[in-house]
Amino acid sequence: MDDEGSKKGIGGSLLYAVTYLHALLPFRVLYILSDILYLLAYYVVRYRRKIVRKNLKNAFPEKSVKSIGKIERKFYRHLCDYFIETIKTLRLSDKEVRKRMKFENPEIIDRLTSNGKSCIVALGHYGNWEWVTSVGLHLASDIVLGFVYKKLHSNAFNYLFLKTRSHFHATPIEMQSVIRQMIRIQNQGKIMVIGFLNDQRPSPRQDKYWTTFMNQQTPVQTGMEKIARRLGNSIVYLDIEKVKRGHYAGKFFVITPDASEETENSIMERYMRKLEETTIREPAYYLWSHDRWKFKKPD
Repeated sequence: MDDEGSKKGIGGSLLYAVTYLHALLPFRVLYILSDILYLLAYYVVRYRRKIVRKNLKNAFPEKSVKSIGKIERKFYRHLCDYFIETIKTLRLSDKEVRKRMKFENPEIIDRLTSNGKSCIVALGHYGNWEWVTSVGLHLASDIVLGFVYKKLHSNAFNYLFLKTRSHFHATPIEMQSVIRQMIRIQNQGKIMVIGFLNDQRPSPRQDKYWTTFMNQQTPVQTGMEKIARRLGNSIVYLDIEKVKRGHYAGKFFVITPDASEETENSIMERYMRKLEETTIREPAYYLWSHDRWKFKKPD
């Protein structure tokens, strides 16, 4: 964190200061700002509307234009809520986040890590994934909590996101050094619970597994599975539900108690099926503005 923080520069300091001042506002005021932001993003700026509509039409070809439009507008309202909730994270107390981000069965992680092995939490860009690091408040105090991130091109925004995502005492681990850091923790005799947002589009150079997701041929990153199989980690999927505005519930499902015993790509296939179930249940809360299906499967 210190290395990343030293790169924030003047822009990072100013961005953090402005964000922090907004984080001081109560939720009721921030949600008024979210409503205004929705009108600007959807009707004025039309932020990525072509991508969102294309993704929704391809994912739900059976739905009418009216139904797609309803999901689309609900998505943009949620996206603006997610944005202000991320800002509020900088001033969110442990007590407050316990009320707003509840976990139904964290004891599953306790059971899976009782053998001294680390556990991977696999989730998608669904609901509010920024508050998921608060799961550490429900786990044993000696567990090391981490999350994998891909460094942003902007040092200022990279610094801000690291500050918000590490607010609940989680350790940020850059994607390229994940396995090295996990081995280091393991060699120290410690247990790590580490979160992977594993539904991002892999680059053309990355190893990938192709499967069907939301009615489309989809490339999937395989790094999480490879690491888990090598280290013999357990993997759980976190299903997130938006209960109401500003309130979420998470439930863990075991994908595998020991990844070293699984066949290649079986873990990623199970993960994608669970994420698909979550998304179909309430599609408006998935990140449709990401150009997830930019690359097509080679013939």
